[in-house]
Amino acid sequence: MTSIADKQRMLTAVLHDANVDILRYLHRRVGGDAPDLFGETLLVAWRRIDDLPTHPTEIRMWLFGLARGTLLNHARGERRRLALVDRLRSHVPAGGTAPAADEGSDVRDAIARLRPEFAEIVQLVHWEGFTLAETATIIGIPAATVRSRYARAKEDLRAALGVTA
Repeated sequence: MTSIADKQRMLTAVLHDANVDILRYLHRRVGGDAPDLFGETLLVAWRRIDDLPTHPTEIRMWLFGLARGTLLNHARGERRRLALVDRLRSHVPAGGTAPAADEGSDVRDAIARLRPEFAEIVQLVHWEGFTLAETATIIGIPAATVRSRYARAKEDLRAALGVTA
Protein backbone atom coordinates (compact mmCIF):
# COMPACT_ATOMS: atom_id res chain seq x y z
CA MET A 1 0.00 0.00 0.00
CA THR A 2 1.33 3.40 -1.02
CA SER A 3 1.13 6.29 1.47
CA ILE A 4 -0.43 9.64 0.60
CA ALA A 5 3.01 11.28 0.85
CA ASP A 6 4.42 8.75 -1.65
CA LYS A 7 1.46 9.37 -4.00
CA GLN A 8 2.02 13.12 -3.74
CA ARG A 9 5.70 12.68 -4.63
CA MET A 10 4.84 10.42 -7.58
CA LEU A 11 2.19 12.81 -8.88
CA THR A 12 4.53 15.78 -8.52
CA ALA A 13 7.32 13.96 -10.38
CA VAL A 14 5.07 12.90 -13.27
CA LEU A 15 3.49 16.36 -13.46
CA HIS A 16 6.95 17.91 -13.64
CA ASP A 17 7.66 15.86 -16.76
CA ALA A 18 4.18 15.92 -18.33
CA ASN A 19 2.77 19.39 -17.61
CA VAL A 20 3.91 20.95 -20.90
CA ASP A 21 2.49 18.02 -22.89
CA ILE A 22 -0.85 18.19 -21.08
CA LEU A 23 -1.06 21.95 -21.60
CA ARG A 24 -0.30 21.50 -25.32
CA TYR A 25 -2.96 18.80 -25.53
CA LEU A 26 -5.52 21.19 -24.04
CA HIS A 27 -4.33 24.16 -26.12
CA ARG A 28 -4.68 22.29 -29.40
CA ARG A 29 -8.32 21.66 -28.53
CA VAL A 30 -9.49 24.89 -26.89
CA GLY A 31 -6.83 27.53 -27.52
CA GLY A 32 -6.87 30.35 -24.99
CA ASP A 33 -8.92 28.46 -22.41
CA ALA A 34 -6.17 25.84 -22.06
CA PRO A 35 -4.49 27.33 -18.97
CA ASP A 36 -7.79 27.41 -17.10
CA LEU A 37 -8.58 23.84 -18.10
CA PHE A 38 -5.06 22.79 -17.13
CA GLY A 39 -5.62 24.26 -13.69
CA GLU A 40 -8.93 22.42 -13.41
CA THR A 41 -7.21 19.20 -14.46
CA LEU A 42 -4.57 19.63 -11.76
CA LEU A 43 -7.23 20.33 -9.18
CA VAL A 44 -9.06 17.12 -10.09
CA ALA A 45 -5.78 15.19 -9.97
CA TRP A 46 -4.99 16.37 -6.47
CA ARG A 47 -8.55 15.76 -5.29
CA ARG A 48 -8.45 12.22 -6.67
CA ILE A 49 -4.94 11.35 -5.51
CA ASP A 50 -6.29 8.18 -3.89
CA ASP A 51 -7.04 6.91 -7.43
CA LEU A 52 -3.45 7.54 -8.58
CA PRO A 53 -1.93 4.57 -10.44
CA THR A 54 1.44 3.30 -9.24
CA HIS A 55 3.52 3.32 -12.43
CA PRO A 56 4.71 6.67 -13.91
CA THR A 57 3.44 5.80 -17.41
CA GLU A 58 0.04 4.92 -16.00
CA ILE A 59 0.02 8.18 -14.01
CA ARG A 60 0.77 10.12 -17.19
CA MET A 61 -2.11 8.44 -19.03
CA TRP A 62 -4.37 8.96 -16.00
CA LEU A 63 -3.57 12.69 -16.13
CA PHE A 64 -4.41 12.83 -19.84
CA GLY A 65 -7.68 11.03 -19.05
CA LEU A 66 -8.46 13.70 -16.44
CA ALA A 67 -7.61 16.42 -18.98
CA ARG A 68 -9.97 14.78 -21.45
CA GLY A 69 -12.72 14.77 -18.83
CA THR A 70 -12.08 18.45 -18.19
CA LEU A 71 -12.39 19.12 -21.94
CA LEU A 72 -15.68 17.24 -22.09
CA ASN A 73 -17.05 19.19 -19.13
CA HIS A 74 -15.93 22.43 -20.77
CA ALA A 75 -17.64 21.50 -24.04
CA ARG A 76 -20.87 20.65 -22.22
CA GLY A 77 -20.70 23.98 -20.40
CA GLU A 78 -20.17 25.85 -23.66
CA ARG A 79 -23.15 24.10 -25.26
CA ARG A 80 -25.35 24.97 -22.27
CA ARG A 81 -24.13 28.56 -22.34
CA LEU A 82 -24.84 28.94 -26.05
CA ALA A 83 -28.28 27.36 -25.66
CA LEU A 84 -29.06 29.82 -22.87
CA VAL A 85 -27.87 32.74 -24.99
CA ASP A 86 -30.12 31.58 -27.83
CA ARG A 87 -33.11 31.29 -25.49
CA LEU A 88 -32.45 34.75 -24.07
CA ARG A 89 -32.08 36.29 -27.52
CA SER A 90 -35.50 35.00 -28.46
CA HIS A 91 -36.96 37.17 -25.69
CA VAL A 92 -35.14 40.39 -26.66
CA PRO A 93 -36.86 42.63 -29.21
CA ALA A 94 -34.87 43.18 -32.40
CA GLY A 95 -32.79 46.34 -32.26
CA GLY A 96 -33.35 46.76 -28.55
CA THR A 97 -29.79 46.05 -27.50
CA ALA A 98 -27.98 49.08 -28.92
CA PRO A 99 -28.72 52.78 -28.78
CA ALA A 100 -30.06 54.29 -31.99
CA ALA A 101 -27.68 57.27 -31.95
CA ASP A 102 -24.24 57.14 -33.57
CA GLU A 103 -22.63 58.16 -30.30
CA GLY A 104 -20.42 55.31 -29.12
CA SER A 105 -20.60 53.45 -32.41
CA ASP A 106 -16.81 53.08 -32.50
CA VAL A 107 -16.93 51.32 -29.11
CA ARG A 108 -19.85 49.11 -30.17
CA ASP A 109 -18.00 48.24 -33.39
CA ALA A 110 -14.84 47.38 -31.43
CA ILE A 111 -16.87 45.15 -29.09
CA ALA A 112 -18.54 43.47 -32.06
CA ARG A 113 -15.08 42.58 -33.42
CA LEU A 114 -14.06 40.87 -30.17
CA ARG A 115 -14.19 37.11 -29.83
CA PRO A 116 -17.79 36.28 -28.86
CA GLU A 117 -16.86 35.05 -25.38
CA PHE A 118 -14.96 38.32 -24.72
CA ALA A 119 -17.74 40.51 -26.10
CA GLU A 120 -20.32 38.80 -23.91
CA ILE A 121 -18.29 39.49 -20.77
CA VAL A 122 -17.71 43.14 -21.68
CA GLN A 123 -21.40 43.61 -22.41
CA LEU A 124 -22.53 41.96 -19.18
CA VAL A 125 -20.11 44.03 -17.12
CA HIS A 126 -20.43 47.41 -18.83
CA TRP A 127 -23.87 47.38 -20.39
CA GLU A 128 -25.75 45.32 -17.85
CA GLY A 129 -23.77 46.37 -14.76
CA PHE A 130 -22.88 42.91 -13.46
CA THR A 131 -19.71 42.26 -11.47
CA LEU A 132 -17.17 39.79 -12.82
CA ALA A 133 -18.32 37.21 -10.24
CA GLU A 134 -21.95 37.67 -11.29
CA THR A 135 -20.92 37.44 -14.93
CA ALA A 136 -19.18 34.13 -14.20
CA THR A 137 -22.37 32.81 -12.64
CA ILE A 138 -24.50 33.98 -15.56
CA ILE A 139 -22.21 32.48 -18.19
CA GLY A 140 -21.57 29.35 -16.15
CA ILE A 141 -17.78 29.43 -16.17
CA PRO A 142 -15.25 29.90 -13.36
CA ALA A 143 -14.67 33.44 -12.08
CA ALA A 144 -10.96 33.08 -12.87
CA THR A 145 -11.83 32.43 -16.51
CA VAL A 146 -14.04 35.51 -16.62
CA ARG A 147 -11.29 37.64 -15.08
CA SER A 148 -8.68 36.48 -17.58
CA ARG A 149 -11.05 36.88 -20.55
CA TYR A 150 -12.08 40.32 -19.31
CA ALA A 151 -8.43 41.38 -19.06
CA ARG A 152 -7.74 40.12 -22.60
CA ALA A 153 -10.90 41.83 -23.87
CA LYS A 154 -9.81 45.16 -22.38
CA GLU A 155 -6.41 44.82 -24.06
CA ASP A 156 -8.06 44.06 -27.41
CA LEU A 157 -10.47 46.99 -27.02
CA ARG A 158 -7.66 49.40 -26.12
CA ALA A 159 -5.76 48.31 -29.21
CA ALA A 160 -8.83 48.57 -31.45
CA LEU A 161 -9.66 52.04 -30.13
CA GLY A 162 -6.04 53.27 -30.09
CA VAL A 163 -6.10 53.90 -26.33
CA THR A 164 -3.01 53.40 -24.21
CA ALA A 165 -3.34 52.05 -20.68
